[in-house]
Amino acid sequence: MTSILDKNEVGSLKGLGEKFKCVLFDMDGVLYNSMPNHAVAWVRAMKEFGIHFTPEDSYATEGARGVDTIRVYAKKQLGKDLTEEQAQEIYDVKTRYFHELPTAEIFDGVKDLMRKIKADGLQICIVTGSGQRPLFRRLVDDFGEFIDDEHIVTAYDVKRGKPNPDPYLMGLKKCGGVKPEEGIVIENAPLGVRAGVAAGCFTIAVNSGPLPDEALLAEHPNLLFKSIRELCDKVKE
Repeated sequence: MTSILDKNEVGSLKGLGEKFKCVLFDMDGVLYNSMPNHAVAWVRAMKEFGIHFTPEDSYATEGARGVDTIRVYAKKQLGKDLTEEQAQEIYDVKTRYFHELPTAEIFDGVKDLMRKIKADGLQICIVTGSGQRPLFRRLVDDFGEFIDDEHIVTAYDVKRGKPNPDPYLMGLKKCGGVKPEEGIVIENAPLGVRAGVAAGCFTIAVNSGPLPDEALLAEHPNLLFKSIRELCDKVKE
């Protein structure tokens, strides 16, 4: 069942270009069904460095810069203040484990939704907290008809990751300085939804993972859907 906070807003998404100028997509859990792989890699890498980290933790912290997550957990559990470089070493291990796993598939409905967005004259930008460079190349390979390298925001573009608004504000900037109220954010994670709302954008939550709807609704998105396909079909209506 779809959870919609304001059905009138769904109507406003018809003819997207009349109100909005860009759509900012999160990557993991929105474009790709990659979160299960990330959970496996996170748990394995953190355990190697003596940090207890669960699959649920990976979903709850998804969207934040990986090095920031590592530093928070190292401080909390080990009492260590890791430098960015030390945290990066752990993140590199996590990255290696992630790329040993099967390639995550693109979610059903993603490209159909992007085609609708492009047809309505809006720009598309991908905003991720990831620092895994091979994934950035895949984004251009998979979505090259919709984006280029200049329309990707990564962990290297901002000093403060999600849940701060900085990544989405950078996305607006990369779309030519679009105003926050003219941007749509599509997110699957509580921290990402919080970032989109804080940036002042119309924020759509897509609950593609195991977290309860309430975990996303608590961050006050404008809309909530169960999948990208459901969102795509609603826009087509």
